[in-house]
Amino acid sequence: MRVVSLVPSLTEAVAVSLPGVVVGATDWCSHPPGLDVARVGGTKNPKLDPILALAPDLVVANEEENRAPDLTALRAAGVEVLVTEVRSVPQAFSELTRVLDACGARSRPRWLDEAERAWVELPRPERRRTAVVPIWRRPWMVLGRDTFAGDVLSRLGVDHAYATHAERYPRVTLDELRAAEPELVVLPDEPYRFMADDGPEAFPGLPCALVGGRHLTWYGPSLAEAPRVLAVALRAARG
Repeated sequence: MRVVSLVPSLTEAVAVSLPGVVVGATDWCSHPPGLDVARVGGTKNPKLDPILALAPDLVVANEEENRAPDLTALRAAGVEVLVTEVRSVPQAFSELTRVLDACGARSRPRWLDEAERAWVELPRPERRRTAVVPIWRRPWMVLGRDTFAGDVLSRLGVDHAYATHAERYPRVTLDELRAAEPELVVLPDEPYRFMADDGPEAFPGLPCALVGGRHLTWYGPSLAEAPRVLAVALRAARG
């Protein structure tokens, strides 16, 4: 089986579970560390000719991260494309199982059992807090409705202010974000790389939790440690 992955979290999941199966991945596929495969461009602008040159049996993609015209072009060239949809933690586990099965897994990997157990056994939050969750600045964009990251945070006791917005990733002015009067601001390091000196200064007086995007937005082996790692970051920002 030869697989090209256009989704960083799926690249990690397949490469860890089925060594040697992934033959191509995007420039953003940073895990597992040391992954030595052909690079085929970005998630939004994959290089189709290099993908086809790899003669993949399967290309794995995601309805949110990859563009439909690229996937249509790959199918037109005779390549099988599996497109995932992940908007909640339970859906992540079902889609991961589907992907691994399609890639030739004969058994369920241990990390997947451990990850699912970590979320099933997650204690009920002692208290809930409201938050805004920027994912970009210039312009400011935040988590909106029906997102995987939003579901992750909800299970950890964080309700984000735009969870019922009509859009999944709305553009919101900084004044509007401040006017929402959140108890917390959650700042991931991807897709925009928020850091201690780039992000918190826009929300004076509010506690800010700097979190790893891999734990907040990736669905793969990182799911096993995500509840613990994110909980630590959220607690540290109580203020």
